[in-house]
Amino acid sequence: MAEQIIEQQDKPRGDADINHRILVMSGKGGVGKTTIAVNLALSLSMAGVQVGILDADLHGPNVPKMLGMSDSFPVVAPGDDGLLVPARATPKLAIMSMDLLMPDKDQPVIWRGPLKMKAIEQLLRETHWGKLEYLVVDLPPGTGDESLSAAQLTEADAAIIVTTPQEVALLDSRKAITFAKELKIPNIGVIENMSGMSCPHCGEEIELFGKGGGERAAIEMGVKFIGRIAVYPQIVATGDSGKPPVLDGEFKGKFGFDKITKEIEKMFTDNGGEK
Repeated sequence: MAEQIIEQQDKPRGDADINHRILVMSGKGGVGKTTIAVNLALSLSMAGVQVGILDADLHGPNVPKMLGMSDSFPVVAPGDDGLLVPARATPKLAIMSMDLLMPDKDQPVIWRGPLKMKAIEQLLRETHWGKLEYLVVDLPPGTGDESLSAAQLTEADAAIIVTTPQEVALLDSRKAITFAKELKIPNIGVIENMSGMSCPHCGEEIELFGKGGGERAAIEMGVKFIGRIAVYPQIVATGDSGKPPVLDGEFKGKFGFDKITKEIEKMFTDNGGEK
């Protein structure tokens, strides 16, 4: 099925009725970008609007795993349009990922650039997303061909850069901010992930990877600082089990994603709502 997606031609655009398109990106891997993307998409959908999440990381498509959907498959839409119908994480959240098209989950995608660019285009435009308030796009790390193609194809109106506080991550996150600026994306924000942790034994705060670097980078580069998320063992456990932290009512407030979601929604209302 993964090969078939490359062969489809002359389909109508399935992404024509999406109000806001949000890129979640990072300058480097290992900063929790997909965790942020999955919980953001779910949190936005929990406000009662239709949301989609596009996993544009072809080589490391982890979104289905984090949503407990690794065994799901999209289907071809009925009728003459031949578009893919995305899988459903919830009635309000649609999902499309290369992982859903691979019957063997251990099979890597070994494609050169042009084939990967075409695949991203088809996952976006040949999926019958329907009417969405938000499409959250989980980009691969860095600012290379795949990220550039996905960013341009989605016609994004927001970019959320995920970083950790330490300097080595901040160096790359600043490049990601510049990348978004050069693409003239109107709303750019920074989330500082793994920002300190509370000792499970004494409760004292530990600056495991430091704290505050993401906020300083956002201020220095003139973009919005959206918020910070501390290190919690529950985040690892819930991601592996396919039950994202925002679904845990007891943990949700501590996790702090409600505030982050409101800040991202505010980015659009402050700029007049509609694109």
